[in-house]
Amino acid sequence: MTEQLKTITSMSTLEALVGAKITQELDGWVAKYPANKKRSAVMAGLMMVQKANKGKLTPELMDAVADYLGIPHVAAYEVATFYSMYNMKDVGQYVINVCTNISCMLRGSDEVIEHLKERLNISVGETTKDGLFTLRTVECLGACVGGPMFEVAEVYHEHLNPEKIDQILDRLAKPAS
Repeated sequence: MTEQLKTITSMSTLEALVGAKITQELDGWVAKYPANKKRSAVMAGLMMVQKANKGKLTPELMDAVADYLGIPHVAAYEVATFYSMYNMKDVGQYVINVCTNISCMLRGSDEVIEHLKERLNISVGETTKDGLFTLRTVECLGACVGGPMFEVAEVYHEHLNPEKIDQILDRLAKPAS
């Protein structure tokens, strides 16, 4: 057996798909839990592989996380399909998650959504033609005092109005210098 083939066969499927760095990071999460509770790291594992795969989970990635943690595949699928932070289809570079829970709704989340739809020329659940933005609604982001609000790139933007939204979008759309 060649040296390269030995390396590939001794490597986990997860490591082969996403690399050693992510596998080691997941090991850090697994170490936080008792040995018989490795399942507790499934959310972190799914998030890591999603980020490594341009923001999208695939069945192969979910299976690899499940196998790595020694849990049934369905356990990873249950988590990935329950929480809105996991994406099963292609998304834009920036996913805009607009909170629509009662506090944000009463403070204007409907207007935020309408402004985003007009500005981006997409509907909720769609991605802009340039692949930059995906617009989604979520039930709650736990920032009721700051409504209306949305999350994009793991940053909460609160007390939104059309001008503030436009500034955020312009900043995100600007190429990094």
